[in-house]
Amino acid sequence: MEAAPVIHEFEAVIVGAGGAGLYAALELARDGVQTAVLTKLYPTRSHTGAAQGGICAALGNQEEDHWEWHMFDTVKGGDYLVDQDAAEILAREAIETVIELEHLGLPFNRTADGRIDQRRFGGHTRNFGEAPVRRACYAADRTGHMILQTLYQQCIKHDVRFFDEYHVVDLLVEDGVSRGVVAYRLADSSLHVFRSKAVLLATGGFGRMFRITSNAHTLTGDGVALAYRRGIPLQDMEFYQFHPTGLAGLGVLLSEAARGEGGILLNGKGERFMERYAPTLMDLAPRDVVSRAIYQEIRAGRGVDGKDYVYLDVHHLGRAVIDEKLPDITDFARIYQGVEPYTQPVGIQPTAHYAMGGIPTDVHSRVVVDERNTVLPGLYAAGECACVSVHGANRLGTNSLLDILVFGRRAGLDMARFAREADIPDLPSDPVGPVATELEALRSRREGESPAKIRRELADVMMDDVSVFRTADTLRHAQGVVDGLRERYRWVRVRDGGAHFNQDLLEAREVGYQLDVAQVTVAAALARQESRGAHYREDFPERDDASWLKHSLACRVDGAPELRYKPVTITRFTPKPRTY
Repeated sequence: MEAAPVIHEFEAVIVGAGGAGLYAALELARDGVQTAVLTKLYPTRSHTGAAQGGICAALGNQEEDHWEWHMFDTVKGGDYLVDQDAAEILAREAIETVIELEHLGLPFNRTADGRIDQRRFGGHTRNFGEAPVRRACYAADRTGHMILQTLYQQCIKHDVRFFDEYHVVDLLVEDGVSRGVVAYRLADSSLHVFRSKAVLLATGGFGRMFRITSNAHTLTGDGVALAYRRGIPLQDMEFYQFHPTGLAGLGVLLSEAARGEGGILLNGKGERFMERYAPTLMDLAPRDVVSRAIYQEIRAGRGVDGKDYVYLDVHHLGRAVIDEKLPDITDFARIYQGVEPYTQPVGIQPTAHYAMGGIPTDVHSRVVVDERNTVLPGLYAAGECACVSVHGANRLGTNSLLDILVFGRRAGLDMARFAREADIPDLPSDPVGPVATELEALRSRREGESPAKIRRELADVMMDDVSVFRTADTLRHAQGVVDGLRERYRWVRVRDGGAHFNQDLLEAREVGYQLDVAQVTVAAALARQESRGAHYREDFPERDDASWLKHSLACRVDGAPELRYKPVTITRFTPKPRTY
């Protein structure tokens, strides 16, 4: 006889303990709202901790800067697919958010007179594109780690309740209302139902669907796929960013901070090749521009020794700058490549890094379910799993940490308002039945496919056919492979049939999430017949505002994505050619 689920009741439940989830939890706790945070990891292991370079805010501590300039850079960097009402909020609230973090105890690097230090980052400019500007606030190259530590300490101080190593395996949405979540406790395989007025999805991205990625093994698209399965559309999934400087062959990230401090990119001939592609911003052009430039150099035979990588060189910065401002990323080069950055260049290649698309939300982080932006009461999303569309077709460096903080904070504030006004919802009649059946089938099946094999094949086809350059032929090939893998996944099995710490079971389920988000990504990319931001179609190399200045929405219909579209919000900046 299967054990009855454990029932919990909270006013607010947060799924994910990265920067977005923790900031939301802090705001809820400050407001006296009973809050639970569910995380499949220990909170300070969340992927926010891997973010290195900084948080951008127009503080003007090093040189003149204005939030309007930051907004413009965000809109232009996103190739004008950015919703400009959201971009204005991001740029305006960046300033107060960074100052609030400072007051909470985040140990930023400092100027000589004690203010928060700032450095350059890709795509951030002064005077609407004139030249690079120092806008990124940072704590060496460990900024994300410091954010996690600071916010987690504050959450503990304010008595936030944490449920560590609880994997959320279903959303409870019935009659158009969010009612809570179902979670699997790793320690003993028990199912727990969290009944709640408000639920925030802050589950991060899904870069593990690519072979070479900067993403941790836990970034498998859980929250995005669960929302999709519950009838919530996914927005702008065709836009996936490749960061230019991953360690060659591994994908481990070397932060843009290296180029912000003056590091340069060199091809196999020792040429500073970005002069050809972005003569004004050069190595600090937006990531999509730099990633394509690297691949073009490699295609032209100018990779290092004819191979598929180029060099990042920081040796000229000197030991003092490297040790003070770039200690972690230079250690990565020493550990993983055996290279000494004091004297040698480091081999790099683009690595799958960040999802611009995800669960659609409004500017209060409330999930919306259609082209008319109809709100689903009680359900919120923030961070990389969400798409409020401040990144459009391409995210600027340091806007990710800012996004999780600004919109995680906004989520917490609006969830507190909602919790004061709403009644606790009733649970569905059998909240765990469907997911319990799925999990037991995985655990008990005696013969079937290996989830690890399916995962490897998915990562290969996504990396080969759906990465920096795309065509109809490569996308159709990927579509066929993904559809075949989805069919094989129906008969997947796990070797571990145990009840305690059964990682095999959960990893098999994560493969299912990756297949869902990959299917939507490929379908949306095949449909968009233009090149915009990180979505580059070699068979449609120009941006087409007349036909494609619109957001995609992928709705699940009979198990497959059906594409719809909605307009981009334009307030201040009309689309113009994007040059750097």
